[in-house]
This record gives sequence, C-alpha cells and structure tokens, in this order.
Amino acid sequence: MINYLVIVEILLQGMGKKFFDIIPPKEISFSRSEKQEEKIRPVRKKKRFFLKSLVFCFVLLILVIISGLFFFSKIEVEIWPETEILILEENLVIDLNVEISVFDEKIIPGKVFSSEKSASQEFFASGKVLKEEKATGVIRVYNAYSTSSRTLVPSRFVSADGKLFWSLKKIVIPGARYEKGKLVPGEIDVEVQAAEPGEDYNIGPSTFALPALAGSPLYTTIYGRSFSDMSGGFIGEASQISQEDLERAEIALTEDLKKQSREFFKTTVSKDFVLLDETISQEIIEASSSLEAETEAESFVFQVKIKSEGVGFKGSDLENFAKSRINLNMSEGTILQEESLEINYSLFEQKIDEEAKVVLSLEIKAKVYSDIDLDELKKALLGKSLKEARIFLENLPEVTKVELKSWPFLKNKIPEDMNEVELRLMLD
Repeated sequence: MINYLVIVEILLQGMGKKFFDIIPPKEISFSRSEKQEEKIRPVRKKKRFFLKSLVFCFVLLILVIISGLFFFSKIEVEIWPETEILILEENLVIDLNVEISVFDEKIIPGKVFSSEKSASQEFFASGKVLKEEKATGVIRVYNAYSTSSRTLVPSRFVSADGKLFWSLKKIVIPGARYEKGKLVPGEIDVEVQAAEPGEDYNIGPSTFALPALAGSPLYTTIYGRSFSDMSGGFIGEASQISQEDLERAEIALTEDLKKQSREFFKTTVSKDFVLLDETISQEIIEASSSLEAETEAESFVFQVKIKSEGVGFKGSDLENFAKSRINLNMSEGTILQEESLEINYSLFEQKIDEEAKVVLSLEIKAKVYSDIDLDELKKALLGKSLKEARIFLENLPEVTKVELKSWPFLKNKIPEDMNEVELRLMLD
C-alpha cells in the first residue's frame, strides 16, 4: 500500500526549498538597526508557514481525490419495473359466531362491544303559571270569659288594621284559671289563613277580634294575638316544570351520553380492532325526573342511563383477506407492493338479531410489479460498458425505465466486483 504521509513529507521538503529559492529575501541595508531586523524575522517565518500549509492542503486534496477514485468507485442502477393497478370489489361477512377466518367463504370473525353510561343534571324550569297564594300564620286565642272551655268552629279573625283571616279547623279554647286570686285566661295557638290571596295580608304581629262574637260579652273576653309575621301571600307568575322541559332534558342528556359512549369505544376498544360506526346502537334503559310535569318549582334534576353496542373486527383479518384476494388475481411473476394496499369498505347488510352477521362491501386496490431477480441481473451486468448495460436493461420486458449513475463520473464501465454495483427497484 502506498504510504501517503511519506510522499507528503518529501514533497513538502522539496517544495519548501524551491519556494525559498524562488522568493529570495530582500536586500537588507547595513544601516538597519538590530531592532528592525528582529521585527522582519517573524514576518518571514509566518509567510513560510502559510506557504507550507497551502502546499500541504493542496497535496492532501489530490490524495483524497485519488483515494476516492480507487476505493469509492461504484455504479448505481435504478430500475423501474412494469407495474399494474388491481381493483377488486368483494363482499365480506363479519360473523359473530366464528372464531377464525375462512377466506374461501369470505368470512372473518366479529365481536360485539358494549357499554352502559348514566348521567344526571339539574335543569331550570321554563314554564310559567299564575300563582295566587293566601298568607298564613299562627294566632294565640285567649279565653278570659269563664273557667269553662269554649269551642269554636272555623272562625273569622280580624286584625287591628282590618285584615280578615280564617281558622283552618275546629278549636277548643281552655277555660280561664285563677292563680293567687287573679284570673289567668286560657289559651291555644291556632293556624289561620288570609281570606284573600295577595301580599297585602303578609302583616306583622297584631291583635285580633272575632266578628262572630260582636255585640256579646264574649267579644272583649275572647280574642287573639299574633307574635310573628303572616307570610306566603302572593299574586303573580311562578316557575313551573312543563312536559317540554322534561323532554328537552332527556334529549340533552341522551345526546351527551351517546357522544361519551362513542368516545369511550374509541379509547377502550383495542387498536387491533376496527369498530363499525354504522353498527353502533344506543338504547335508553332509564330516564327519570326528580319532579313531575306541572310541578311548581324553579328547577329539577333529570337522570338518564343508556346502553351502547357496536360490532367490530380485527384490522389484520381484513388486511389478510384483501391480500388473499389480490394474490388470487395477480399475474404469474408479479409481486404485491404491500405499501400500496388500499381498502375501502361500507356497510352492505346487517343481521344482528337474525343471524349475528354484518356484511361489508369492499373495494380493494393495490399495485403489483414484475418480479426481478436483482442478484442474477447484477451478475449479467458485470464488466459491461454503461451503454451496453443500458441497452440490455431497456430490452427486458419487465423493465419500463432505467437510470445508471457512476462514481467517479468519468467511469464508463460496470466493475467486475459485485460489491461495487448497487441495484435498486423504484416502485414510486
């Protein structure tokens, strides 16, 4: 092997002397001082170093080029084989009752995926109703008339400001009693309701008389008094749950759950499986409201539960079926380019209840190309000129196009060494 480092050193020594002879030092005046001489000497050394470096780089470049010619020489041959696009239309049965594929009968196994989801949500009532409410409260009724109890059927009570209330049931007022010689009236608390609806009857604490006793001694000795406000009197619109509110709530929750179920399928179904969207069925198995329609309320809670089911199959089963159909329709001496395989499918028929089957309509598309033995072809090209090689390749019936690239570019013959020849099939 040639020792390139020795050659470089010899060249540098020789060239160094020649450059020194060619470029003689400038004449130095005897009148120069020693300091000026010391300044000039480093400049000369730098120039010599630069020239030597330049020569070294030039020689190294030449050696690299020569090495490339000897050690990196190669021929690249790109071959475009004859191709054909196959398009097939097939029907494929997804059978839920089988466990293995039967390609001859166009059957692959299927699987049912299911999930149940529930949700509840508060909704506001949109219905309106005219509401009339009577104020209610409690009056303490006193009996200071006698020590005997007094019975009152539902009676009227009039407040100090003239507001009329009715007791809601029959009452018995205990008789008065004497304590330390003093008469203490008997008493009882009575629930009362305003005679008319409205906020005017929401009055504060007051005294009450019984109009039915007017004109008798009982009028001033049987009386009433309230210690808290009357409340609840109202006339106006109030919120009410309508049937439409319940229906809208059910639809909203159901749609949300359906979306959740589909997303659930996407995240839980194994990536090995393909879920057919067209087969997904979703059924409401529970729907209820916390309050019924026409109930007066500001809001209500609605709950829905749905069940979702869908049919899926393994993507590998579909792909293997498609390849088997392509292989049956390929010409002899051709190969399937697997990357070009394209499968489009749509639901053709569904018989889940009857036969537990789903039929898909398939369109299978793939590119096939002529089978070329690259090793044998490489052997046939060894030693040929590039022109002969091109003519040889272009005359092959299974080849549609060729490109030959040589390195170095001046090389016009294919080497005898197979390792220096690279053949590539171009399928794009």
